[in-house]
Amino acid sequence: MKNVTCRAIPVFAASLMVSTASAQTTSAGSGQAWPAKAVRVIVPFAPGGGADLTARPVSQKLSEALGQQFVVDNRGGAGGAIGMELTAKAPPDGYTIMSVSGSFSATAATHKLSYDPLDALVPVVELGYAPNVLVVHPTLPAKTPREFVTLARANPGKLVYASTGIGGLTHMATELMANMAGIKMIHVPYKSTGMAMPEIMAGQTQVMVAGMLAAQPFFANGRLRPLGVTTAKRWPSLPNLPAIAEAVPGYDTGTYYGMFLPKGTPAAIATRLNAEVNKILQDGGIKNTLEAQGMAASGGTSSAFAARVKKEYDDWVKVVREAKLKIE
Repeated sequence: MKNVTCRAIPVFAASLMVSTASAQTTSAGSGQAWPAKAVRVIVPFAPGGGADLTARPVSQKLSEALGQQFVVDNRGGAGGAIGMELTAKAPPDGYTIMSVSGSFSATAATHKLSYDPLDALVPVVELGYAPNVLVVHPTLPAKTPREFVTLARANPGKLVYASTGIGGLTHMATELMANMAGIKMIHVPYKSTGMAMPEIMAGQTQVMVAGMLAAQPFFANGRLRPLGVTTAKRWPSLPNLPAIAEAVPGYDTGTYYGMFLPKGTPAAIATRLNAEVNKILQDGGIKNTLEAQGMAASGGTSSAFAARVKKEYDDWVKVVREAKLKIE
């Protein structure tokens, strides 16, 4: 793979254990049943992205099920690192949850942080999984991944692509595609998909590997052109959209969405949150909403989600090393 100029990348140790200090579903140190007050749900991106669009309906259902407000708090910036740190340093009492995308694993692998995110933040439950999608401005003369690769190879350094932040998932997914395809583009980072999309539609940038949930409304109405999904095979809800791997063999990335708690949160709270979210994801309305946006609803155990988080972290560390990426 070619070198890509992008800063040094440390590798963090991974620990995914929740404190077992409490055998009851109580707030730490309060003796009260959880939740006894409003719960903050930090989304480490600005409104309009996939993590935000997933967190809101699930948070609403949690409010209804548990009798307290689960309030979404968008804290975007630095590929999700700002909201991640805010969650990691919050009191581990069950009143701060983070709802995030697969950018968590990418950011953990590419950013030098003041703490170890894989130790400080504990995966609780996966909400869903979806491909990202390569979208372009409609004036770009490419209609398939193969045509895009041909165009980009013929115009090195001329195409401009957007991302949701340096070292975040959309940045890394694009650089991985560019390295595997042997193409070079100019990178313009934004704080969120919601901020990047208007710039592409206005022609300020031309390309983005974007989250399916955020991008789909814009290619459904013709304001952006989808070229392909990032998963190894075509996605069931979009069978006519090619996989990028059809033009770039071996390319395969996607996005998980899930909830985390600060390390030290009582195990009983994590267990209850996992159970309640699993119930919610079986609700036909929520499931249909997520699937209509291109996501496969997940649920499942905390350990299964933790395994996915760690595997994707390891995968991105490997990509960074083999592609010789330096995040600046």
